Formats: sequence, structure tokens, C-alpha cells
Amino acid sequence: MKKLLFITFILLSFYGYSQSQSKRIKILQADNTMVDPKYPGATISLGNVFVEHAGATLRCDKAYIYQEQNLIKAMGNVVVNQGDTIFQYSKYTDYDSDKKIATSWGDVLLKDELMELRTDTLRFDRANQHLYYKSGGTIKDTTNILKSKIGNYYLQNNKFQAFTNVEVTNKDSKLVSDHLDYFTDTGIAELYGPSTITSESNSIYTEKGHYNSKTNISHFIKNSKIFYGDRIIEGDSLYYNKNIDFASATGNIKVTDTINKSLIKGGYAEYFKLKDSVFITQKAVAISEVDTDSIYIHGDILLVTGKVEERLVRAFNHVKFFKSDLQGKCDSLVSNEKTGLTQLLINPVMWAQGNQITGDTIHLISNPKTEQLDSLKILSNAFMVQKDTIQFKIDSSGFSQMKGKNMYGKFEKNKLKSLNVVGNSEVIYYGRDEDKKLIGITRMKCSSNIFITMDNNEIESIDFVKSADGKTYPLSLLLENDKILRGFIWREEEQPLTKEAIFIHDEVEIKKTEIKDN
Repeated sequence: MKKLLFITFILLSFYGYSQSQSKRIKILQADNTMVDPKYPGATISLGNVFVEHAGATLRCDKAYIYQEQNLIKAMGNVVVNQGDTIFQYSKYTDYDSDKKIATSWGDVLLKDELMELRTDTLRFDRANQHLYYKSGGTIKDTTNILKSKIGNYYLQNNKFQAFTNVEVTNKDSKLVSDHLDYFTDTGIAELYGPSTITSESNSIYTEKGHYNSKTNISHFIKNSKIFYGDRIIEGDSLYYNKNIDFASATGNIKVTDTINKSLIKGGYAEYFKLKDSVFITQKAVAISEVDTDSIYIHGDILLVTGKVEERLVRAFNHVKFFKSDLQGKCDSLVSNEKTGLTQLLINPVMWAQGNQITGDTIHLISNPKTEQLDSLKILSNAFMVQKDTIQFKIDSSGFSQMKGKNMYGKFEKNKLKSLNVVGNSEVIYYGRDEDKKLIGITRMKCSSNIFITMDNNEIESIDFVKSADGKTYPLSLLLENDKILRGFIWREEEQPLTKEAIFIHDEVEIKKTEIKDN
């Protein structure tokens, strides 16, 4: 038993000795070593000083070594080396071997295989492989130069954590932030708080995101915006590939055209800068300001293409638009901001000043400079209907109607003032006297043109270019079937009366879709 206790004592003593030896600072070289009463407990080493502790070495011109406190105060051309990869240079270094912490100041430079760090004062925690500064520093790797007032560098995972006045620059861009984590091996920066990235082609703002400076592919997820010369793209989530100048946005997206004063909203968008195109889906709507009013255009898909001066807006499927004095719907719409031409294609219908207008194709032409409506073209199977609202209140419902091969209208101050009905023209007109009393219903047919003028949203006059067949009937003598022209359809229920109504798919459309799907 005594023998066992003795062996245990010897082992514990040896372990304690080994531990103390591992903590000791070894002086491997010095031109001169001395003691000075002014520095009690210190061994003063001078000239080519070379010491070692726990796998790290320190070289300097002069060192005060306190063995009892396990402390080194080194000065003059100080070099701290850990392994074969980490070298630190400074004018002064205090090294606490118990805590394995080196505090260096004076032109501090630290290098490893991936980067170099420069600062005035640096704390190096060898136990946790952690570097820290708070008086400003610069990190340089193969891709970027990073500057910040406060910095932490974690050697084990090559992570640099920067705070306050942070800048990351390379040949392509500059990142400014107040808080980010940067990984020197991958070039990835994780952004926290307000951050801006600028380059020759754009600038990006975000408050949280993932920025890869090596692959130039980024993902931003809080209050993020991409600023181009003429567009601003924003959304809940932004993806950006700088290599191909492509951006996509998801959730509450907005694409603002700063030159043409237009805005596009939706749930998802893609932007190709090289093709000058924006693709928007999920409750997509294009909003343009026209004469202090705004027009809202919705489609299942919106596509905006072309340079600023030649921009085209295309809408596809379930297209509707709303303006306070103009509404419409169709299957497809194309608007040319250079020429002012807007084309309504495939089963279009438009409502303007109490008139329902239909045809195979409808063209609206506005003045690109004044943005005022100029003219209207209804091509093939042109049909215009106006409900006789006074008749509706007093007697029975009725509709003034005009029909022809084509119609050409003119606007004044955004109001439809005249309409030229061309080819196989027909008209049904509810005539009234000055007291708005019904005089009769006129039904006429003409092989050539009918010219109609309008005032205060009502038909003012009707002129026939050539003689027309027909006459005016008293209300009681005109059969119900004779009160409508062939092809008449009243589509009042489809008219979007508010900007919110453009997102409603009509039951007629839904039924058509169901039939197709089945």
C-alpha cells in the first residue's frame, strides 16, 4: 500500500513538474542577459532575443522576462511566430504565458496563409486563436481589403468580425457597413445592419444579407434595394448575380422607373440588365402617372423591356387596367412609351366616359410629351355602347349603339370628342329634347361612314357621310329585338371600378379556364 502511495506521489509530482515546465518561458538565445534592481524579478535579455513558449516563439531586440509571473515585455522589431503559418510583427509586445495572450502595439502586422492584418494595437489570444483590435485595422486577402474600427479575427474558421465604419473594397466593388462577418477563405461577408455595396453598374442597400465577393453572387433578406441608373428594385428577398447582371426579388417587390415615373409591384420579379428587361408575376401591377392621375395595369405576367427611351410594357393573361376616367380588359396588352401607342389584343373591352368600346383590336394613342390621350382606333368588328341612363331612370332600359368595320376617335383634354365609324356603319340613338324628354329612338344603317361628336360624355350629333337607311321610332313602336344591334353584349359587370378590382378574375373568365382545364 505504501509503495502504491509512493508511486502515485511520484507521478503527481512529475505531472506538476511537466505542467510548470510547459508554462515556463524558455530563453533560446540572447546576445546579453542581465538583471537590474530597477526591474525586480525580471531577466533582461538584449540583442537577437529568441524565446519560446508552448509552440510559439518570440524574437525582439530587448525583452524583460518575468518567470514567476510568466510574463514577457518585448520591444524593438518584435516577431511572434505560431507554427509555420502565423507571423506577427510590432514595435512592442506584452505576452502573458499563463493566459497565452499577447498584446502588441506600434505598427502591428500579422500574416497567415490567407491574409495580412495591420493595426496599431492588437490582442492575440492563442488559447482561443482569437485576434482583437479596437483602434482601427485593415485586413487584406487575395480578393479584398477590409477596414474597420473594431475587429475580431478567429483563426480556426478564418472568420473576421468587423464593427463600426466597416469598408470592404476590391477591384469591382466597395461595401460599407457597421457590422459584418467576413470569411477570408471564401470571400463571403454576412451583413448585419445597414450596408451599402457600390460598383460601376449599380449600388445595393440591405440590412441583412449574404455577399460573396469571390463569386459575385449575393442574397439579401431585409429592407433590400438594388439601385441602377434608371431603376430601383426592392423586395423582401433579393438575389443578385453580378457576373450576368441578373437580379430576382421575392415578396412585396417594387421596380421603380425613376425616369419614366412608373412603378411595378408584384410577388416575384426578375431583372436582366443586359437585356433591359423586367419580368413580374404574382399579382403584378404597373403604375404610371398620367396628367396627375395614375393608370394601373395588371396581368398574370408583366414584361418591361427596352432602353429608357424605347421602353415597352407587355401584360399577358387576365389583363385589366384602371384609371379614374378610363378602364379596360383584354387577354394581352402592349404599351410603347416612346410612341405613346397602347394595344389591347384578344377580346378587348374598354370603358371611357360612359361608353363601352369593343373590337378585335383596340389602339390607344397618347402624346409622349404631354402624356395626354390623343386618339383611339378600334379595328375590326368595332362596337360602342352607351347606356341611356336618363331613359333607364324614367322609362325602360336602353342603349345607344354604334357599330362598324372600324372606328377612329379623337380626344381633347383626355375626353373623347369625336368618333368616325367606317364601313357598314349602323347606329341606334336615343334622342332627347332640351328637357331630356325622349323624342324617339333612331335606327340607321349606312354603307360608308358615320361621324359622331360628343359633349359631357353624351352623344351631341350624328352625321352620315352618305345617305342612310332608317328612321326614328317612338318608343312604343320599336320592338325589343330592334333596340339592339347584332353582336351587342353589355359587359358592365366586368368593368373594374376601382384599382383593387383589376385583380379580380371575372366569373366568365374562370368558367372558360375551367372548361380548358377539363
